[in-house]
Amino acid sequence: MSGQLHRRTAMPALAEWFEDFPFGPRSMFGSGEHAIRIEEYQDDGTYTVKAELPGIDPDKDLEITVDHGILTVHAEKSEERREAKRSEFLYGSFTRSVQLPEGVKEDDIKASYDHGVLTVTAPTGPVAGHPKKIQIGKGS
Repeated sequence: MSGQLHRRTAMPALAEWFEDFPFGPRSMFGSGEHAIRIEEYQDDGTYTVKAELPGIDPDKDLEITVDHGILTVHAEKSEERREAKRSEFLYGSFTRSVQLPEGVKEDDIKASYDHGVLTVTAPTGPVAGHPKKIQIGKGS
């Protein structure tokens, strides 16, 4: 079934449920203005995660890790704004983790950054434990 994701735990799905609330336990899963907005999908043997990260320098502000089936995107942004009579330092740290679907080949994960959008792709393989249909031959 193309496009269908199977999660190994309920926590990532629970975290996504809280993302749209303007209050409440959202801080357990990432704070509102500092949460990274993502889109994830799976099709044609590839799992893809896209993250909105405008204004980030991927060479110095961005880190992507994978550990035990969890993909984590971490970005830090610091900026100094100066006006005629005042200056202001802005700093933000952003982290988002997603559970990779079963069958993702972690060693083959690739990432690219273009026009403020990070795209992470990973090939998927067969998932162990799924039923396989056996063809029945006809005797003569």
